[in-house]
Amino acid sequence: MRFRHPDGSLVHLAYCTNVHPAETLDGVLAQLRDHCLPVRERLGRDRLGIGLWLAHEAAHTLDTDPAALALLRETLRRNGLEVVTLNGFPYRGFGSDRVKYRVYQPDWTTAERLDHTAALARVLAALLPDDEPEGAISTLPLAWRTPFPPEARARSLDRLTALSATLDRLQEATGRSIRVALEPEPGCIIETTAQAAAILTGPGAPPPHRVGVCVDTCHLATAFEDPDEAVPALTAAGVPVVKAQLSAALHADEPDDPGVRAALAAFAEPRFLHQTRERAAAGPEGVLARDDLDEALTGPEPLPARGPWRVHHHIPLNARPAPPLSATLPVLERVLTHLAGGPAPLARHLEVETYTWEVLPPALRPTTPGGLADGIAAELAVARDMLLTLGLKEEA
Repeated sequence: MRFRHPDGSLVHLAYCTNVHPAETLDGVLAQLRDHCLPVRERLGRDRLGIGLWLAHEAAHTLDTDPAALALLRETLRRNGLEVVTLNGFPYRGFGSDRVKYRVYQPDWTTAERLDHTAALARVLAALLPDDEPEGAISTLPLAWRTPFPPEARARSLDRLTALSATLDRLQEATGRSIRVALEPEPGCIIETTAQAAAILTGPGAPPPHRVGVCVDTCHLATAFEDPDEAVPALTAAGVPVVKAQLSAALHADEPDDPGVRAALAAFAEPRFLHQTRERAAAGPEGVLARDDLDEALTGPEPLPARGPWRVHHHIPLNARPAPPLSATLPVLERVLTHLAGGPAPLARHLEVETYTWEVLPPALRPTTPGGLADGIAAELAVARDMLLTLGLKEEA
């Protein structure tokens, strides 16, 4: 979906296909036909933006086989789909029965992560619409937090700098500018936008014209970041917001209440990691942390539950949990106001990213492919309405 900002800039809204995980090109092509096309049809649009997730095998095929790349381009065109952004965070296995910590491997200390992201960039440059010269790839925030000695940080930044040089050469060859966005996530080396700014403006940082930040509004909310401070601070530091993922976290005001704890327990599940944070005091140091929701509730060292909790569990924008729980949609709205509501957009690539539909509690979980398409279309409609409220105009 395309929107025109009052300043004339084009802003793209897509949804991320990591909700339909596939490892191979054949699987990706099936996604487009079986899932993305029905979403577009439900929205009644001739064109729909998708944020492709390409696992390593699919990305390698597309990067090395011109016929495969041409097939993907034609399939996108035939189904009325366009791609301006890729989700480069998961490397493989995002559809496995148990993902958890595996999603952070390989990290930016490895050549595998550099090579994979460079391949994604070459693929994206070939997939961009003819009238769009810029693309964005979101990626993991260097690594999971441990182990990560100083030499690992230096090696990660060196690899990002090497990638930047590759992207410069790619632009010279194709005329397409691809940028990479580190996505802060609780539990990682970069958990917050402030940590991202510190690393991206510190010693050894890659050039800012190629590497910036992906603001995931679920992650920002889970970390109890204040959007009215976080986004302006990135701008003040000169750190570009290359991309934003529009999502909501799970919120509980009174996690010590037995009814609230029972409601939270329904969101604990074995597939994805659901980092949980408790607001203990004002300021960034006043947040207590556990790596997963079950650890926070019943682990050997559960959170004390004396302050509100937020959980890294992507809640559909259109399907809020029943009281006593809620979703952090107001955080998303405030972030979007900063990103798209000012005199010029701070980010032109926006992506709804709710990959958790299949692991939601039964009352929120779709039971058929058609139900999933209904839900994704409804999420995009919520995001569309937010942009229209900010003064943007939807284009055909």
